[in-house]
Amino acid sequence: MSAIVTCPNHPNAHLIEDHRAGDLVCPECGLVVGDRLLDVGTEWRSFSNERSGSDPSRVGAPENPLLGGSDLSTSIAVGFGGSESDIGLANAQRKSMNNTDRQMSQAFSVIREMSDRIHLSKSIQDMAAKIFKDVLDSKALKGRNNEAQAAACLYIACRKEGVPRTFKEICAVSRVSKKEIGRCFKLIIKSLETNLEQITSADFMSRFCANLGLPNQVQAAATRIAKKAVELDLVAG
Repeated sequence: MSAIVTCPNHPNAHLIEDHRAGDLVCPECGLVVGDRLLDVGTEWRSFSNERSGSDPSRVGAPENPLLGGSDLSTSIAVGFGGSESDIGLANAQRKSMNNTDRQMSQAFSVIREMSDRIHLSKSIQDMAAKIFKDVLDSKALKGRNNEAQAAACLYIACRKEGVPRTFKEICAVSRVSKKEIGRCFKLIIKSLETNLEQITSADFMSRFCANLGLPNQVQAAATRIAKKAVELDLVAG
């Protein structure tokens, strides 16, 4: 039987579930007492990375309206040590896809992988994928690194959904440099004419304090200091 999660400061409070951020929050003091509530993975164990190369997953990915073929076709996945015939079939399938769908498919995979590593919700992944599709259609970033574009789209999606992550956090789960992600971010904002609310250190305080296990009093004090620093223009840039 799993242990009942309660707020250490208000054990009798009825906790509120924040579905967007995947957190369990105390309504009395705002302390995040539980995170990563939803498991967005498959409901069974998959052995696709083992040497056999076979994946016992019974179904494919859900329908994705952003792909040209609505993503209803069978996707051939080859695990480590897959046979030559399996690899050949997978290569043939990739070649049969048009270039746009191939870029989209690769970007979706990158976004999903990065999101899973820093526990981002499905809504943020979908937002990032939509932004990437808009960027691809605009052709404003043609020739730029596909993964850098995907990482920048994920960063923007986090800010749009009200759960911002730092460039450093996004870079840590990516295989491209912070500089390249930053360049793509600026180009995307300019090409899509997207307006983002300004973020400050106060926006990260709740999550950072919760991760460090700090009491609510420390979180409140740190948030006040961060907001005051912005008001006094002490942290510009």
